[in-house]
Amino acid sequence: MKKKIDVFTIVNSLFMLGLMFIMLYPFIYMINVSLSSQVYVLKNEVFFWPKGFTTQWYKFVLSDPSLLRGYRNTFIYATLGTVVALVLTSMGAYALSKKHMIFRRQLMLALIFTVLFSGGMIPSYLVIKQLGLLDTIWAIVLPGAVNTFNLLVMRTFFEGIPEEIEDAGRIDGLNDIQLFFRIIVPLSKPVFAAIGLFVAVGLWNDFYKPIIYLKSQELFPLSVVLRDLVIAGSVQSVHTGSNLAAKASGGGGGDVVLESLKYAAIVFATLPILMLYPFLQKYFVKGVMLGSVKG
Repeated sequence: MKKKIDVFTIVNSLFMLGLMFIMLYPFIYMINVSLSSQVYVLKNEVFFWPKGFTTQWYKFVLSDPSLLRGYRNTFIYATLGTVVALVLTSMGAYALSKKHMIFRRQLMLALIFTVLFSGGMIPSYLVIKQLGLLDTIWAIVLPGAVNTFNLLVMRTFFEGIPEEIEDAGRIDGLNDIQLFFRIIVPLSKPVFAAIGLFVAVGLWNDFYKPIIYLKSQELFPLSVVLRDLVIAGSVQSVHTGSNLAAKASGGGGGDVVLESLKYAAIVFATLPILMLYPFLQKYFVKGVMLGSVKG
């Protein structure tokens, strides 16, 4: 028996395809410009595919020490920050998932209060300064390591794990710490993948904390370096000390070269996250759904 396709399904499908195209085209356009030769970019003839295919812009990006240094720093911040956030968040969420925990309700209310009210930029800066974390890796990694939303999602996920599993572990002689690392963590891969992706993407794209807490050029992440390309309009800046645009333009067509370099640098910066997501997608959807069923 053939299934009839109604008008709503056709219109809805066309609408979703159009929406998908609108969201994807800017990124596709950036890739095309970054892979096109200068003459076609000058003529504004690059739209749906590269023209005069070239990888010279990526060669310039890979040859610039400031961009490579920023890439390295961002990778370190994202990796270390994700590990720290997952460890602290998961341990806190596991403790709060236990109904017999002392002051559980009061702690939850205090955590939720931080969602509604925050200290602001100046108090946060003064705290980081008093702790001696300014211009260090920990100024990027530690602030915000425990996010209330992530904590609530993990807590809800842990509450859904049957208590009988933990009781069986206790019968085998496991204490709470051993129970957490040997039983709870292996059963919680979906929520760890989901929260880990949230944290990693946030740290990879973070611009706010580096621009406030970091002063040394050696510690600048990729977001600050890209700021000179995208916002300031030049890679030759007081922040990065880079002269990539001048080297690439060779004295001519500097504006177009700069645009091509911008797009090449942006694509170069977003590739790791785009490559990581397909491997975590199945865990990502499952983890968020399971962690948001209960209130």
